Amino acid sequence: MEKNIEQKGRQSLAFHTPPYIMASASVVGKKEGEGPLGNLFDMVGEDPMFGCESWEDAEGTLQKEALTLAIGKSEIEKWQIRYIFAGDLLGQEMASSFGLADMQIPLFGVYGACSTAGESISLASLSVASGAADYVMAVTSSHFASAEKQFRFPLAYGNQRPPSSTWTVTGSGAFVIGKDKGIAKVKGITTGKIVDYGIKDSMNMGACMAPAACDTIYNHFMDFECDEKEYDQIITGDLGEVGYEILIELMKDKGYDISKKLLDCGMMIFDKETQGTNAGGSGCGCSATVLSALILKNIKEGKWKKVLFVPTGALLSPVSHNEGLSVPSIAHGVVLEG
Repeated sequence: MEKNIEQKGRQSLAFHTPPYIMASASVVGKKEGEGPLGNLFDMVGEDPMFGCESWEDAEGTLQKEALTLAIGKSEIEKWQIRYIFAGDLLGQEMASSFGLADMQIPLFGVYGACSTAGESISLASLSVASGAADYVMAVTSSHFASAEKQFRFPLAYGNQRPPSSTWTVTGSGAFVIGKDKGIAKVKGITTGKIVDYGIKDSMNMGACMAPAACDTIYNHFMDFECDEKEYDQIITGDLGEVGYEILIELMKDKGYDISKKLLDCGMMIFDKETQGTNAGGSGCGCSATVLSALILKNIKEGKWKKVLFVPTGALLSPVSHNEGLSVPSIAHGVVLEG
């Protein structure tokens, strides 16, 4: 009997009978709802606290709402979900553990910083493709205020942001991945490596993460013996304008021109000119909500037949930042096909 999972090169897996993203949902805050993709999100909250008493509880509520909406769209019952793969940016994954506790579904907590959407979808797909589960969920989130509180300055400080900075997305994306046909096939994955170019500027995440995106895309091309022509779009997570340009140049150095195929979720979710978000959006919720609202929509409608989705993550922590360490990064590739 042919194995369903094939090892490709050093970092990738191909699924011969692929799992499907059966349904998805996106829940965002008011600022995201006012952006270019506002009418595509499933739910837009007018209250940044989402009826909670703290920013962290609000982010947990984002996850619970997105997960509940996605299950409702999938036409399966909650009890059929075998596992949840969930993560966020907060210490000890506070939003996921507190927000999803009431769901009473076995939970794997995962952390890839802003690449967590790619990591959670990869692990969920691997579980289904291996036969370990029939239906699994991947969910992640971020919240502007909870991220600022943990990683940067208190909101009341009112610090000026440099042009290279990005705006943490308040949002959550949830995905039901299973054996039944759905919106898109997950044809393969390329798991990223930690890449560290020694950059220490936490206000320039694009520069920190672009090398990791380059490494993953390049190794994906090597493992699958393909190039940018294989895809309708290559879509990174939250490089923003700065990281976007760096990635194009890094890939050119390796012999690939992806400039005509490359999009970035962080550059699509906000309108820089009217919303004051500098280089773009960031956070776990950035790529997850854009994947749910826009990318899967275009795949379902046949606009894009094959997409390489590459969420990016900066693996800093409050401790590493305060100790003056550099910002290591990672990116995970997911092949989506209509």
